Amino acid sequence: MNTYSSPVRVAIAGATGYAGQELLSLLIRHPEVHLVAAMSSSPDSAARPLPRLVRTWDGKVEPLDMTRLKAEATFVFLAIPEAAAAELAPALLDAGVRVIDLSGAFRIVDGRQRAKWYPATTVQPANVAYGLVEHNREAITHAALVACPGCYPTAALLALTPLMQAGLLDASAGIIVDAKSGISGAGRSPSDRTHFSENHGSMAAYGVLGHRHVAEMEQALGIEVTFVPHLVPLDRGILETIYVKTVAGTSAEQIAGAMQQAYASAPFVRLTGDALPEIKHVTWTNFCDIGWKFDAATRRLVLISCIDNLVKGAAGQAVQNFNVICGFDERTGLR
Repeated sequence: MNTYSSPVRVAIAGATGYAGQELLSLLIRHPEVHLVAAMSSSPDSAARPLPRLVRTWDGKVEPLDMTRLKAEATFVFLAIPEAAAAELAPALLDAGVRVIDLSGAFRIVDGRQRAKWYPATTVQPANVAYGLVEHNREAITHAALVACPGCYPTAALLALTPLMQAGLLDASAGIIVDAKSGISGAGRSPSDRTHFSENHGSMAAYGVLGHRHVAEMEQALGIEVTFVPHLVPLDRGILETIYVKTVAGTSAEQIAGAMQQAYASAPFVRLTGDALPEIKHVTWTNFCDIGWKFDAATRRLVLISCIDNLVKGAAGQAVQNFNVICGFDERTGLR
């Protein structure tokens, strides 16, 4: 197990975006963290306070300064666009800094798929772990760089991985993931798609048959995934309705048993069974709630998986990874 002097010296690059602000809010309350710097995504930006954190944190978000990050931090959280992460992370690793990356820059293992979806990542560092704690804990503990999963794959993989590992999914039938996300999932930069007038009272599909999170899901599952995300007029939260078929002879008891065995000691996964979860039950938390309905006669299984896209889908999961690496209680700073 890794051991670090407490408090651990931590910095954030990209503290002004939605995920970065959420991360900053969590880390300033973390009892084992000394926040040495909260920086923006650019060296050209001006220092500024965050009104949300007044009287909670008296610091300012400073311009990006790689020299300080390499010299002062033991861990750096990257909440910056993937092209910037692809450039910064190798330099930080070369300086002996451990990196927890919230972007997609290092999630994809296959070079061709990575070049397709994340072309800025021309170098894949050694000792990278995919940061889905509930299913990759050992690799995360020893990783120099943790690539935190995307928000959509987090909800999908937590619901599907136990069933896949138990051999209960009919791979020939494929998987359909129908996802609804709050607007913050599109990032802080304004656009026509995220404009209030375009979203209020409406719902729209996007990225159909062309969303890069499909590669992440298929990499983990080894099964073809049809993924359709939608923007809904909420500020945060994801609800995924997942349609699969089970192998012949699968029982309701086997499904429940596989889920319970996988998450018996997982503090942030709540299995709701027939009581299907809702977004409002998970917002502002690091929980993933999973429920399901099963028709044995047709072998159809419908799973509902809910997370807060900014917490379990981003900042909270990053802190959870940090806790695992450092040997802290997984829930530290997240309760």
